Amino acid sequence: MSLPALEDITTHRLAEAGSGEPIEGLVRIETTPKEQATPLIMEGMRSVYPHDQVFGEYCTVNDYIDCPPDELFDYMADTRSLEEWTYSLRGFTPTEEPGLWIAYDRLGGGAQTMAEVSRQPNGKKPGIRAESAIFTRTVVNREARTVDYHCAWDQGTHLWMIYLMRVVDAKVVFDKPGSVVLWTNCHHPFYDKNPYPETAPPKRPVWVGDFWDMFGPGHMLELKNLKAIAEYRHHHGLPVIPDWMR
Repeated sequence: MSLPALEDITTHRLAEAGSGEPIEGLVRIETTPKEQATPLIMEGMRSVYPHDQVFGEYCTVNDYIDCPPDELFDYMADTRSLEEWTYSLRGFTPTEEPGLWIAYDRLGGGAQTMAEVSRQPNGKKPGIRAESAIFTRTVVNREARTVDYHCAWDQGTHLWMIYLMRVVDAKVVFDKPGSVVLWTNCHHPFYDKNPYPETAPPKRPVWVGDFWDMFGPGHMLELKNLKAIAEYRHHHGLPVIPDWMR
């Protein structure tokens, strides 16, 4: 039995343009036979892809973690877990606004500044900020096991940096115990230009968007951190959520 798929669009195109031709760019077996579709698919298969094509508008990394999905979800759902598995976010403290946390991104001073700071006694140098304030609100859906970190540098009013994460039961997708973590970021236009320059610390040489080209490998590094931490605790019978977060 054939269902009335796309019938509304066909009717609309007939009325508007007098033609029932399919939408431009639509590839379905009814209008594009396998002989025509196969070359289109083969054209998209390459041994090397430009970096911008892979990590341009979207940045996605995934990995398998040998840890029960509900336990991993509960760990990630606590904003303070970012203190452990991210590369540079430290010092999470609740703000006066419920659910909103402030921490500091130690990448926020730029590579040169960080090097300068590291050469100073106690890692400090007057007049140089080696980190930027980052605000985070974690939005979760337990049924779907989604964990979305809504973040922004410098101010907590407009959280425009959205880290979309989902914990999938590996039994469903790989037929084995554990979890699969899916993580995507979208290239928000604010990555290209700071929308709130008045909130930035003085003389900061970098903006978070300067790191966008490194988000792919950088996020993969952090996902490997998450994997190492969760698997160690699970394999050694330790609670995935440590005592300090309870």
